[in-house]
Amino acid sequence: MEIKINAPITEEQAMTLNAGDIVLLSGEIYTARDAAHKRLVELIEDGKELPIELMDQIIYYVGPTPPKPGQVIGSAGPTTSYRMDSYAPKLLDLGLRGMIGKGARDVNVIQSMIKNKAIYFGAIGGAAALTAKCIKESELIAYEDLGAEAIRKLTVIDMPLVVVIDANGNNLYEIGQKEYLNTLNSK
Repeated sequence: MEIKINAPITEEQAMTLNAGDIVLLSGEIYTARDAAHKRLVELIEDGKELPIELMDQIIYYVGPTPPKPGQVIGSAGPTTSYRMDSYAPKLLDLGLRGMIGKGARDVNVIQSMIKNKAIYFGAIGGAAALTAKCIKESELIAYEDLGAEAIRKLTVIDMPLVVVIDANGNNLYEIGQKEYLNTLNSK
């Protein structure tokens, strides 16, 4: 069953999602990769204002390609998430409610997700052109000098995602591995 949700999402909404849920996300989300995360954390550490409000927001780890004529955005596939792991807990502590990327997360990120009731969504790697079709608007917000890694606000409609790690720390990668191993052992 697909669950339709609208961004931004609240703590209460995040708590209803479970590892393995298939989600169609609509609404406004932000993009940021490691260079932008580094700058955001430096601002936090210096006690300065951030260029975006993090409370209940979702950040998509993506560095989209330039759009072709008539397109809102170019290919927009997920970036490997571990590159943001050293920065994510500080952003989660400020209310970041969701992250979209691909790959496993560090134990410190997962503990911070549990503490802050946040979700880690997996986007489909290798389907960047298809994902881009779900993006209806793209607005540059900060760090234009970073090019593809600048912070953008995206308006998405029915972006297909999977809840990889839920707000209780249930991890689809671990669940799937255990289920697979159980099927091998039962033969």
